[in-house]
Amino acid sequence: MRTTKFGIAGIALTAALALTACAGGEPDNGTVKLQMVESLTNPARTDVIRGLLDDFEAENPGITVELVSPPTDQADQKIQQMLQSGTGIDVLEVRDITVGPFSTNGWLYDMTDDLQGWSGWDDLTDNAISQTTYAEDGKTYSIPYGFYGLSLFYRTDLVEEAGFDAAPTSWDDLLEQASAIQDPEKNRFGYAFRGGSNANSNVVAIITSYAADKINVDNAFELTGGGTVFSTPEAAAAVKTYFEIFKKASPPSSVAWGYPEMVEGFSNGSTAFLLQDPEVIAAIQQSSSLTEEQWSTAPLLVGASGKAAQPVSSGGWGIAKATKHPEESLKLIKFLSEGDAPITFAKENSLVPILKSAADDEFYKVGAWESYLYMTEHPDVYIPVTQPRTVSWWTEWAQKADTEIQQVLIGKMTEAEMLASWDQYWTEKWATK
Repeated sequence: MRTTKFGIAGIALTAALALTACAGGEPDNGTVKLQMVESLTNPARTDVIRGLLDDFEAENPGITVELVSPPTDQADQKIQQMLQSGTGIDVLEVRDITVGPFSTNGWLYDMTDDLQGWSGWDDLTDNAISQTTYAEDGKTYSIPYGFYGLSLFYRTDLVEEAGFDAAPTSWDDLLEQASAIQDPEKNRFGYAFRGGSNANSNVVAIITSYAADKINVDNAFELTGGGTVFSTPEAAAAVKTYFEIFKKASPPSSVAWGYPEMVEGFSNGSTAFLLQDPEVIAAIQQSSSLTEEQWSTAPLLVGASGKAAQPVSSGGWGIAKATKHPEESLKLIKFLSEGDAPITFAKENSLVPILKSAADDEFYKVGAWESYLYMTEHPDVYIPVTQPRTVSWWTEWAQKADTEIQQVLIGKMTEAEMLASWDQYWTEKWATK
């Protein structure tokens, strides 16, 4: 029996996978049937992908693609089990937090040799090309479909009512403006604080921005002179400001907020500021509580350094190593990564696109996208950095960090103890790597 780094999932999930595997099927009357599994599922996104697959099938009459769309909170576990079983999956969504464990277990197909001479390389941005190579072994397990990047969503009307001329540009500005806007009696709060699932992402964002002059841009958790960013005086100052924002300018219930609650808090008009990825643009545009004139986006907040560390985060399309149809799977990956398909996917899902041609697209030059263009044009201030999200222990780290942030929020751990714990964790991991 093959041993992996993952445990065995529950009986119900195994049964579901067995049904899914049966649904995949083998070639029928000469037609190859591929099974593709997405991870960050939502109905609108699934419709976009299905439309692209329909276009692919029209261009490739000998290939059909069945799309599997598990609920988001179970998707990576389901993909893991399908890869582990070696059946029912050909093409899959590979996230920057799953490429490490999936490739370490030998579940992903290495496309390096197959993509030699691919014409699509010339159309990709430098950032997209860099993300095709997995740093741990130099192989290509996926082609990115787009990028996430943080910006500040803010209420233009509430900022003006509070007497400010413009949106915050720094974390200190945010604390000041959010505190001024906070009025619980009117059910009005300053900041959509993230205290629940993945709370570590925003804490790390402020820490790396405060210490932007000291960090290794290829590993934002590491200092250029050695050691972890969590050991610095800048980290201590950053978390002090961040937890002050919770105490003075956030809803008390946000101690448990994750992604959906944060977005809902801004979309329903109860909070004035939200730090999130561009995918939220589409969600807020559909809000019935906010008009287009009531909100906008501003660049990522700078720290005491006067700079911001913009984490490069992405997902992409990859191939299961156990697929019986690598040639057809590769053809699908190329289709989704060149021509109109990646631009359509990026626009419909509010992602920073992977193609150079998007820079000339008016879509990305107006409205909420302006802040992203501004950050792209000022990389000396908004520094693109890579967090070590591909390491095999990333999930363990995220769970540990979230738990300890909760401990600080409820007064069971000090900020200094949390940073010391994080510093020790990464120091020991790197020493035993």
